Amino acid sequence: MAWHRELMIGFDLETTGTDPHEARIVTGAVIEVADGHVLGRREWLADPGVEIPADAVAVHGISSERAAAEGKPADQVADALADVLVGYWRTGVPVVAYNAAFDLTLLGAELRRHRLPSLRDRLGTDPAPVVDPYTIDRWAERYRPGKRNLEAVCAEYGVVLEGAHDAAADALAAARLARAIADRHPKIAALGPAELHRRQIEWYAAWAADFQSFLRRKGEADAVVDGRWPLRESAAQKV
Repeated sequence: MAWHRELMIGFDLETTGTDPHEARIVTGAVIEVADGHVLGRREWLADPGVEIPADAVAVHGISSERAAAEGKPADQVADALADVLVGYWRTGVPVVAYNAAFDLTLLGAELRRHRLPSLRDRLGTDPAPVVDPYTIDRWAERYRPGKRNLEAVCAEYGVVLEGAHDAAADALAAARLARAIADRHPKIAALGPAELHRRQIEWYAAWAADFQSFLRRKGEADAVVDGRWPLRESAAQKV
């Protein structure tokens, strides 16, 4: 059976902001999905230890007051999320995250912030396999016009997204989207998870180089687009 019909793990974070090196986890979800069907789920609510900005609250609906009253300490949530993901990677199960470079980099930053073992330290190697529908779709249908956010790409592939910006809903949608993309593109379905992971590293780096060139042609002479995927260890390069 092709990888997209077998067990995969949807993963998503909702956060305090849009910079993965600085933002904090507010909610997280890990959803077990096989052939589109949910087999299990885990969800976390964290107290990020900082004020959640109003624009972030408007996105995911979690206020600072609720996070402080109901959330677990941020270090415990980051540690638990990392352990769960590493447990799947150890058995070769793909972790699916839409725009994985954001979520995994943010989780890595939280682990460093709380002086906890990194994903690499726990796993003994780079985190893999990761499946990122954002990166795959952008390569497979490079010239399709329109937005590439989760809502838009779900609509393109006929995937129902219930409650966007809810971590569990987004994680489930990401997993189902990975399946839908592979169904549409047999060349994606034919790749094993390990090879697909390697290809995404190349595809993301190529996109970043192209986008950086575009920005510089438009007059942003110092623009730098980070081409590392799925994990960026530092904020040395970012746009």
